[in-house]
Amino acid sequence: MNAILILHGPNLNLLGSREPDVYGAMTLEEINMKLVELGKSFGTDVKCVQSNHEGVLIDALHEARGWANGVVFNPGGYTHTSIALRDAIVAIGIPVVEVHLSNVYAREKFRHNSMISAVCRGKVVGFGWNSYLLGLRALLEAE
Repeated sequence: MNAILILHGPNLNLLGSREPDVYGAMTLEEINMKLVELGKSFGTDVKCVQSNHEGVLIDALHEARGWANGVVFNPGGYTHTSIALRDAIVAIGIPVVEVHLSNVYAREKFRHNSMISAVCRGKVVGFGWNSYLLGLRALLEAE
């Protein structure tokens, strides 16, 4: 794969200070640096985008259709509510891996339901910042 979009949803800009017992102490910038490094080791460009706004996330998915071979996406709280993000994933026609830092199934019941899982190539949860690396590696190593 030549290019991958890493898409971070709402509140992920606060990583490192937001509930570190749940989400870890690593900042979003540190996670992005690790993702760019991993991409380089595969000869792949990695572009990282974060937004707290659903429409901006949808726009990023639409734009990825023109340049990316895949998407690693942590939709944050929109995971459980956004049919619009689900529809955008279907519309772009490129593989998307859903990732979450925490094990959503060990948390509140409302977090167990994802609006987007069924239209994603796969899902990685519960490995902290490594969830992103595992999702990216899965895309890069997929046949």
